[in-house]
Amino acid sequence: MKIGVPAEIKAQEERVAITPAGVETLVRAGHEVFIEENAGLGSGFSNEIYEKAGAKLIEGPEEIFEKSDMILKVKEPLEQEYDFLREDLILFTYLHLAAVPELAKKLVEKQVTGIAYETVQLPDNGLPLLTPMSEVAGRMSVQIASRLLEKYLGGMGILMGGVPGTLPAKVVIIGGGVVGANAAKMALGLRANVIIMDINLDRLRHLNDIYAESLTTLYSNPYTIRQQIKDADVLIGAVLLAGAKAPCLVTEDMVKEMKPGSVIVDVAIDQGGSIETIDRVTTHENPTYIKHGVVHYSVANMPGAVPRTSTIALTNATLPYVLKLADMGLTRAIDKNPDLKLGVNTYKGYIVHKGVASSMDLPYKDIDDLL
Repeated sequence: MKIGVPAEIKAQEERVAITPAGVETLVRAGHEVFIEENAGLGSGFSNEIYEKAGAKLIEGPEEIFEKSDMILKVKEPLEQEYDFLREDLILFTYLHLAAVPELAKKLVEKQVTGIAYETVQLPDNGLPLLTPMSEVAGRMSVQIASRLLEKYLGGMGILMGGVPGTLPAKVVIIGGGVVGANAAKMALGLRANVIIMDINLDRLRHLNDIYAESLTTLYSNPYTIRQQIKDADVLIGAVLLAGAKAPCLVTEDMVKEMKPGSVIVDVAIDQGGSIETIDRVTTHENPTYIKHGVVHYSVANMPGAVPRTSTIALTNATLPYVLKLADMGLTRAIDKNPDLKLGVNTYKGYIVHKGVASSMDLPYKDIDDLL
């Protein structure tokens, strides 16, 4: 199979969809890999390293899309890439279509096979291709919040873990999945006072067993959220519904009751956001804004700030699935791998993922009827 890797063009996105080690693995398996020149520089991988691994360097994205049977990306295509899409193309990337309905319609119109990293799902409901970036984003959320608490960045001027004789920051995390658990791990490591909320009692029991008395677990509902965030120093939104738009769990009225100089980091922004006052996507260049006296951080590609770590972690997870698609071809690969089949969002001019279709109120078609 001919596999293309264009450079990412989203603002401040320095990740690349595959490492040189991944390229070498694909080439050894008999596949061709095309890499856009300089695509890996942001992650610390030179053109020469990719060439030594067996990749063919291509000057621009148009030729890569034209030559390739499958395109690997990190982020969803932007409008300037729409003209490169075509009927016989497999697009394997983070799509987050619930947040970009115009892209969903374009993939349907062009009959692209769109496979989303974030909806590849294991029998135990695990999301193996979302997990590495959720781990990165969860850990970064606390790292970022600890800086934003500093006075000159708009925060109230407190140290996350405090010092002897002072109170540590109160960190409230909504969502106990991979993002939330990693955020809790980092916040506890900084000796913050950490509260995590979820509607899955088994998940809360698991977290309570791991962290014993260090972590407070609470069942998530509007009353409890309102009460806990009133005096929170940091609020982290860590909610995910696979393929669907994130539910709005924190209303504007709740945010109005938060302390001036407190900080909100909504990791769910790439799925539409779970906090009502997160009403815009920000960038790494201009990551925050203040509303009702509260610092809001809503960067949609948080792991892009640590591209070296993120690119390696992502390739570790995606490469086995890329190999299955390349070795078996699309139809056989998704027939033999139910987890990969769940990753298919668009196919032959239809939306074939229920969560994606329902979140945008668009028609759904069962992929088995099209194979």
